[in-house]
Amino acid sequence: MNDAEFHRLATETLRQIEHAIETCGVDIDFENVSDILTLEFTNGSKIIINKQGAAHQLWVAARSGGFHYRYDTASHTWRNEQNQAEMMTELTQLVSAQAGEPVSLA
Repeated sequence: MNDAEFHRLATETLRQIEHAIETCGVDIDFENVSDILTLEFTNGSKIIINKQGAAHQLWVAARSGGFHYRYDTASHTWRNEQNQAEMMTELTQLVSAQAGEPVSLA
């Protein structure tokens, strides 16, 4: 994957996450500044999702830890480099845990 393709896919994914947060029905604030998407919860905790261009990865920082995702062209999904889990599945779990209630990002 070249740099332009990475940035296109990563930006599209950040926008999809923003839309999912807007429509999930849970009070979560978000802000996207310079491709750093910050989700802020009513309890004051945050999840930060950002592009790492040199590594062609999306990084997620949450209370439970940091996670690195690389785009898998075969499945057309972002996959955790450690366990190959799909990013939106893990992000849904992280957001639900920090929101204190079930959240669907699908």
